[in-house]
Amino acid sequence: MPYETIVTAEKDQMGILTLNRPEKFNTFTTQMAEEMNTALDQFEQSDTVRVAIIKGAGKAFSTGIDVDEFRTKTPSEYKGWITLMNQMHRTIASMGKPVIAMVHGYAIANGAGLMAAADFAIAAEGTLIGTTAINVGLLCSAPIIPMSYSLGKKKTLEMLLSGDMINAKEAERMGLVNKVVPLEKLEEETFTFAQKLIGKSPLALRMGKHFCYQMMDMPFWQRLEFATETLTQLCTTEDAHEGIQAFLEKRQPIWKGK
Repeated sequence: MPYETIVTAEKDQMGILTLNRPEKFNTFTTQMAEEMNTALDQFEQSDTVRVAIIKGAGKAFSTGIDVDEFRTKTPSEYKGWITLMNQMHRTIASMGKPVIAMVHGYAIANGAGLMAAADFAIAAEGTLIGTTAINVGLLCSAPIIPMSYSLGKKKTLEMLLSGDMINAKEAERMGLVNKVVPLEKLEEETFTFAQKLIGKSPLALRMGKHFCYQMMDMPFWQRLEFATETLTQLCTTEDAHEGIQAFLEKRQPIWKGK
């Protein structure tokens, strides 16, 4: 379907979603939030897309929410608007397919939240990342949630309440970013990582992502029980038997996703 604030494309089993408001540094509007979630849902339903990649056009990944929309809301409208801005966290977490953020320039506020909400993030050197809403009397309350899984209490509070930005290398050290690469290598490195995932069993990827998201909030003993259940299910799948057979025969597996 045609979009006005994003661009979508498919290449080599990758679904590529580009935030396309470069003149506004890809700040989120109601329309862009709706279009992004719709496009991700379509990637999830697609038979030809195995991995989704989100990137930004122009000089930035995204610098947050468009403040012009903030100023037009009535008190009763804020909750619905904020819920929509936060929907990406639910959408990405509920997808069975991996989502990679390809980050450059700036990932600020809701942009930092999108980067953190993605399952993986590859960032260009020099990228600046921050949850800066505190600087205007607000809070990046949703973006800090996925970030908090990588940070301890003190760093979470520092990011949320100081409004300071960190660079990509610091984000990598903190676990917010998987890999930092030169800007000119960003697309190549992101695509290479995506192809690594595409080479795995799609069923194991889907179950692995579900397992990870579910177990993170479980008590220790419940995690072990859930791990046993998950691996037991995988042991009975066609892909698992094909993977073992291919390993024994020293060949590449042919995955069926079953």
